[in-house]
Amino acid sequence: MLLAVLAACGEDEPNNDVENPGGAFDLTIFFVNDPHGRIDNFAKIKTIVDRARAQGEVLVVTAGDLFAGNPIVDQAAEPGFPIIDIMNQVGFDVGVLGNHEFDFGTTILQDRVEQSDFPWILANIDASQSVLEQPDPFITLSAGGFDITFLGLIETRGKDREIPSTHPLRVADLSFQRHREVVNNYANLKAEEGSDLLIGLTHLGSRDDIFLANNSPFFDLIIGGHSHERISEEVNGIPVIQAGSNLRTLGRIDLTIENQEIADYRVRLIDLETVEDATPDEALAEVIATYNNDDSFSTVVGNSNIDHEFLDMGCFYTTALKEFMDVDFTIQNLGGIRAGFNEGPITTFEVFSMDPFNNQSVTFTKTVGEFENFFCGAGAEFFFTGITVASSSNDFQLVDDNGVPLADDMQLTLGVNDFIPALYDDFFDFAEADIKDYTTAEAVIGYLQSLNEDVDFGGCISVLECEAN
Repeated sequence: MLLAVLAACGEDEPNNDVENPGGAFDLTIFFVNDPHGRIDNFAKIKTIVDRARAQGEVLVVTAGDLFAGNPIVDQAAEPGFPIIDIMNQVGFDVGVLGNHEFDFGTTILQDRVEQSDFPWILANIDASQSVLEQPDPFITLSAGGFDITFLGLIETRGKDREIPSTHPLRVADLSFQRHREVVNNYANLKAEEGSDLLIGLTHLGSRDDIFLANNSPFFDLIIGGHSHERISEEVNGIPVIQAGSNLRTLGRIDLTIENQEIADYRVRLIDLETVEDATPDEALAEVIATYNNDDSFSTVVGNSNIDHEFLDMGCFYTTALKEFMDVDFTIQNLGGIRAGFNEGPITTFEVFSMDPFNNQSVTFTKTVGEFENFFCGAGAEFFFTGITVASSSNDFQLVDDNGVPLADDMQLTLGVNDFIPALYDDFFDFAEADIKDYTTAEAVIGYLQSLNEDVDFGGCISVLECEAN
């Protein structure tokens, strides 16, 4: 219990129970996770990292999800490249692939890997049938004559728990294993590499990082991502750490290593928004400004009467697709809405921030009965527009405006992003799809440009879930 308390307080105070004996080695590791395309604070990070490098041995690592969240990065001529370029200039040493690294597909990911001045690792992937080169499962880096081994692991909570949480069509040439089926193959990795430390560099989320610490005690340290949490805990004697998301926080762990163990450590989670002693690196700040000053994202395509929140945006998004695609109804997965609209002019930057995934627009025509079976079989919530639902614990039906059930053989046309039918391919066959030549974000922009009125979906809630047994 005392160790847990010390670890939980690690942001502010070092663990001073262990003396720093002669011959011990000091190492600083900086870590970020889930920046999701946010680049502005990298200029501060470079200042902090460079200052530490001038004082001792330093490694800089990322625990995944560089992409998906900032149009400056996601919609670049080379999707994802701006953040790779900036991280190269900071001097990152290693990264683990996160689920959103796969959002652009393997060809683009391979290009970004080749452009990275740092290696990417991942142990639970098979890329033998892919254009993506097989990542090394681990890498051993030297720091001050000591060897530090990093093992990479990724979550597989995507389609049928077989893939990471990304678009199934974009990882069709890859296969994955669940990390729990793989990790113990590396139980002797530290000895085999002759390393001073074995670090899990993971994109699993805190729950699975804690599971690792309890069930794979051969790790000395676990640096994680995916769950977007600020974490500094000690679990089963192993520090488990994570630095939030969206590059608001820079993690730092100062280690004293002796006899191939962590003798002492201190964790600090640095708030990059409020830190006072980190003047942004001037040269890197200029690079970031060049990327940010892309006028193509400042085009005004509409106007919002209010600040639209998450549920409002579900109504707006499905309405926009329904009207632009001229279909009977539309649905959207709740995780597909990533930002709202502020009151005032709506820019293309805001649209691509809301819908960053470059999903294609598709339509499917099926019967009412088939759609009812889909909704109840999917077991998920969706935003929706264009249909009326009568639902109870015993029944789920599509009905008309008077509450009368629609005939099972009546045909309806659904407009949707191609992620949803790819995820639920037991219900949707792309051979039956009408695949449009525009993305869903482009459909939203087209809808906004066609309006003669301001957007106002305040207070609108349209979430569908089949609860029938």
